[in-house]
Amino acid sequence: MRTTSDRIRHAISFEAIALFMLVPLGAWLFHMPVHDIGVVGLVSATIATGWNYLYNLIFDRAMQRRRGTTQKTLALRIVHALLFEAGLLTVLLPFIAWYLGVSLWTALVMDVSFSLFYVVYTFGFNWAYDRLFPLPEWQVTKAAH
Repeated sequence: MRTTSDRIRHAISFEAIALFMLVPLGAWLFHMPVHDIGVVGLVSATIATGWNYLYNLIFDRAMQRRRGTTQKTLALRIVHALLFEAGLLTVLLPFIAWYLGVSLWTALVMDVSFSLFYVVYTFGFNWAYDRLFPLPEWQVTKAAH
């Protein structure tokens, strides 16, 4: 299982890289000032960072109990990413509508667009992170198979 410092490194690097990609893209796509998308992105990233830590801790503990390992299959990676984004969508929708002064429908379209970005990004980032920082237990699991 990942250590607390590893989880913190994961959460911070995840959000920082995403913001550098998402803010200019979001401003361009939604024809809004970079500043406004930046504030939405920063607040969202702050909330998401806390959610990231808690969600991954819960998910890993559940995997460890049910499967005896935290190593994820392709299907588990997809489920992991989708559930993470569904939780964030629920929390961020009211904030986006309020801050940007848009309807809930517009906020939903924006939030779903951001979520689609993050689903793909989450999958790729976590796969890359697991390759860059593999856990020792995964080497034992691979050798056993």
